[in-house]
Amino acid sequence: MDLDPGQLRALDVAVSQGTFEAAARALHVTPSAISQRIRALEIATGRVLLVRTRPVQVTDSGRVVLRLARQVALLAAEAARELGSGPGDGEAPRQRPSVPVAVSADSLATWILPALAPLAADLDLHLHREDQDRTTVLLREGSVMAAVTAEAEPVPGCRSVRLGAMRYRPMAAPGFAARWFSGGATPQALAEAPVVVFDRHDDLQHGFLRRRADRPSPDAPVEPPVHLVPSSEGFLTAVRLGMGWGMLPDLQSAPHERDGELVDVDPRGGVDVVLHWQQWKLRSQSLDRVAAAVGEAARQRLIQSGARAAPSE
Repeated sequence: MDLDPGQLRALDVAVSQGTFEAAARALHVTPSAISQRIRALEIATGRVLLVRTRPVQVTDSGRVVLRLARQVALLAAEAARELGSGPGDGEAPRQRPSVPVAVSADSLATWILPALAPLAADLDLHLHREDQDRTTVLLREGSVMAAVTAEAEPVPGCRSVRLGAMRYRPMAAPGFAARWFSGGATPQALAEAPVVVFDRHDDLQHGFLRRRADRPSPDAPVEPPVHLVPSSEGFLTAVRLGMGWGMLPDLQSAPHERDGELVDVDPRGGVDVVLHWQQWKLRSQSLDRVAAAVGEAARQRLIQSGARAAPSE
């Protein structure tokens, strides 16, 4: 296939912007031109790449071509920088390499931003927040070039490197613990005490409940009152304010535990979530710089030995 870079760019921007009209504004052309370029790309590949909804939806074949489009855009930006192209005498502003990365909210709130901050001077870092068990979904569909994930098995076309582990423990405010867990984190207490959950995909708390609760059968649900707080900082605040108990990473809870604002409600309940770095198999200086920064931060901030994976059931 002989794929036109302009057509690949139109596909990339249409997906990023969500509509042909928004893509046209971004590329300073007409919506008809965007439609024609994508249609030409579909003819060249012999596949339907987009479903023309609002926003547009990428087909399975479209994800393959979208990944190529974003790889081409990254390499083109790097080449332009090496050639020294930039503003002057009517030239367009220099294009900065863009690196989209999927990360969990807890990683964003604790260790990864300080690692990436030094790269912000000459890279555009597009961070997509998703649960660590689901970040590879974005990697598979081509929305991101790399991901911090709990999945060790490499996504097709990617390589995987173990970063380390984040330790989570069941924490609560002292007053909450005194009220609900005065006799310890017993199965009865856990079945009744309110719990804070990040979102519907967050299974850390209910995984702990399944391991600790006294149930008539393994499939019997444990259903205490639940507060949904879809923000890492908000989750911590909710637990500190006594709304419920929750599984908090040590990187986030340790200062508040030292200050007496949080207590561990069950010293046996800690679990280490092992994280991996997955990225496209692409020879890219920008992507490699991001990987190196993330790897160094992980060596300094995450658990590197003796980690145990979250129990499977």
